[in-house]
Amino acid sequence: MSEKTPAKDSPPKDSDSRITLIGTGTIGLSFAAFHLAHLAHPSQLTIYDTRPDVAGYVRAELPKYFPAETQSSLPSIDFSSINIAASLPTAVQNATIVQESGPENAPFKTSLWAEVEKHAPKDALFWSSTSGIPASQQSAQMAEPGRVLVVHPYNPPHVMPLLELVPSPSTPRGVIRRTESFWEERGRVPVRLRKEVTGFVANRLAFALLREAVHLVDQGVVSVREVDQIVQSSMGPRWAVAGPFKSYHAGGGPGGLEGFFENIGGTVQGCWDELGTPRVGGGWEERIFKEANEAYGVVDVGERDRVTRRVLRVLEEERGGKE
Repeated sequence: MSEKTPAKDSPPKDSDSRITLIGTGTIGLSFAAFHLAHLAHPSQLTIYDTRPDVAGYVRAELPKYFPAETQSSLPSIDFSSINIAASLPTAVQNATIVQESGPENAPFKTSLWAEVEKHAPKDALFWSSTSGIPASQQSAQMAEPGRVLVVHPYNPPHVMPLLELVPSPSTPRGVIRRTESFWEERGRVPVRLRKEVTGFVANRLAFALLREAVHLVDQGVVSVREVDQIVQSSMGPRWAVAGPFKSYHAGGGPGGLEGFFENIGGTVQGCWDELGTPRVGGGWEERIFKEANEAYGVVDVGERDRVTRRVLRVLEEERGGKE
């Protein structure tokens, strides 16, 4: 059943948006690059951070988040037109969207949102890029706690399509709808989680694989580099096309997912029974960290982003812009 969305539930248009970003770490600058690519003018973007010389830092670092193939067009983006706010009240006073990417510290975020609420417009959207602190905890000191919505990106957000929207039990449907519409209109894939859960979904899936990878290396089955070769040569390309359920549903042939489990369910259960349970601080770190450093040194994230964009372009072409 279709539902006509009231005007008050509509996100601000690009020409009307006034976006304030709090925090200039890698996630904050990545979001800045994304928003600049869609806003009508850089002056619609405001950045607030307590680091020294934030204006110089932004001008030096932000251009690096644009793909190499568009470097020639960068002069058309006047980075000096971005508003650098001297105080939090000034930063949010006219915002239609306030998006924070500050430290992963619950007291910091709880205090921040209570202060933002005092100075931001009553209809502004409040988004947190947290990797694991639920909105219900961040908004504990607010008069209207339902205003904060977790909008968790997959790094780097200026490249990756996914945004996990994680409302608290008090988040109004209108806030969720406006947020969904904003990202969908800009070609992103917002997925609404039905309840708050530690680490959300994307990280829980990724960390489950990481846990088993650590276990297998720690047990001497494979090396760090060999684990990565296995993933990059098998499930990595497959999962770019189909997630785990669709993949194994296809693997079951005419019987689908049920047929898959009928065929090799015993092997699946055997693996589940033997999954490793390494613990952070359990003694494996020194060896595996050393091996990772020897294998990769400092990773070229520019290459990562460039190749990822090409993969995403191919997928978009194959799907015709639709799932």
